[in-house]
Amino acid sequence: MKQIKILYAEDDETLAYLTKDNLEQHQYIVDHYADGAACLRAFKSNEYDLCILDVMIPGMDGFALAEAIRKLNHEIPILFLSAKTLKEDKLKGLRLGADDYLVKPFSIEELVLKIEIFINRGKKNNTNIKKIYKAGSYQFYPANFLLQQGKEQIEFTQREAELLQYFLDNKNQVLKREQILNSIWGQDDYFFGRSLDVFISRLRKIFAKDDSIKIENLHGIGFKLVDKDAD
Repeated sequence: MKQIKILYAEDDETLAYLTKDNLEQHQYIVDHYADGAACLRAFKSNEYDLCILDVMIPGMDGFALAEAIRKLNHEIPILFLSAKTLKEDKLKGLRLGADDYLVKPFSIEELVLKIEIFINRGKKNNTNIKKIYKAGSYQFYPANFLLQQGKEQIEFTQREAELLQYFLDNKNQVLKREQILNSIWGQDDYFFGRSLDVFISRLRKIFAKDDSIKIENLHGIGFKLVDKDAD
């Protein structure tokens, strides 16, 4: 069985030691770096299954690091760690493509649970390798996080791809807002709700090129992906 390899950026030496030690006891392989630039070099030279990034690290902060990682890999899950509790900071991280956000101090049990959710989600995605969705003039390849219209290809993050797949699995059906959040993010949370709005806004801009497909906003209820060409 393949061991999960984690890239971990944290400049607090004590916290880093304790977290790395505990994760290794859970049979994860952990590469730890204390600054963002070194972490990015490691990412370019190795293959990882997950990134855990502290926001306030020297050399290159966690936000800049996540943005650089996303340019290299749209798929890898990114989890932010931060002592900051400001809404703006959480939203900034999620908009940059982070999959989740843990506020310090956090428990190892909570961190491990989130890691397991990411890994299990990745295994689920692997079962969809041959599955192709059609939506209007678009084709969606969930295993590759790729939407295609003619020769144009659009890449998504893992979470964006999961959201689109959820909509396509439930075409022309009313989906309650809390239902979407619980299914994709695992909880009905304010910050994930804002991320949902950002993702839906992006999907609407993409689908604006095709009149046969759109995402309707049902005020106070949720959303519905309407595909006029659906069987």
